[in-house]
Amino acid sequence: MSAGAQDQRDQRDPRLGTEAVHRRYVSHAEAHYAGALVDGAWGLGLFGDVATELCIHTDGDEGLFASYDDVQFRSPVRAGDVVEARGRVTRVGRRSRRIEFTLLVVARGEATPERDSAARVLVEPLVATTAVGTVVVPPPPGPHV
Repeated sequence: MSAGAQDQRDQRDPRLGTEAVHRRYVSHAEAHYAGALVDGAWGLGLFGDVATELCIHTDGDEGLFASYDDVQFRSPVRAGDVVEARGRVTRVGRRSRRIEFTLLVVARGEATPERDSAARVLVEPLVATTAVGTVVVPPPPGPHV
């Protein structure tokens, strides 16, 4: 199928543009590095959960994560943060789905000597990680060509 034909099929597919959002507090148990920094792979795990939800919505199956095309770590995630993992289906193939992911820090822990649990909601969320990934879903039941 040509790229143009794929684009036309994508534009008619109701699954295109489907979104999922997961919000989560980053516990101190997640901190891996000095300064309470969290390993970047932790955010990729959240993207996997978002991808699973998207596959359930679009295809009624959890699907399987096949690959990442691009991963960018843009700003740190720290213990005490609240993050939002977002995913949006941007391309629909016969069995594959392309998803764009963003991990945002929406609140930041800001402990002080007087208040070790101090935190604030960020006026502008910080983009911590972006990625593009591909998931695959099983063929629908019935005869396969």
